Amino acid sequence: SVPVAKQLVSIKALGKSSDLEKAFATAALVYNNSAGPEGKLSKAETKSLLQTQFGRFIQGQENKPKYQEIISTLDEESENKIDFEDFMILLVSLTLMSDLLQEIKKAKSTK
Repeated sequence: SVPVAKQLVSIKALGKSSDLEKAFATAALVYNNSAGPEGKLSKAETKSLLQTQFGRFIQGQENKPKYQEIISTLDEESENKIDFEDFMILLVSLTLMSDLLQEIKKAKSTK
């Protein structure tokens, strides 16, 4: 498989994009690279992708009720698949409750 960084470079429209645009493009590429032919992830695949690609954000969240609620929905035996929209909602939800977000807020940009 082609690394995400190389995939990003190959997208001409992102040539002069902002950091935020690149961040969302990266999320879309990571999702698409993991999704099945129908463009969706199983709940188990979603959980695995979050653990491998979003681990620093979810680290230490195991005891938070909202985190447990999100993960329990992914653990349910269900045929339901996660589409990109639902995946992004999960990412935003996990980011908002993350301890890492507090560190990010404290970070000072240096010039």
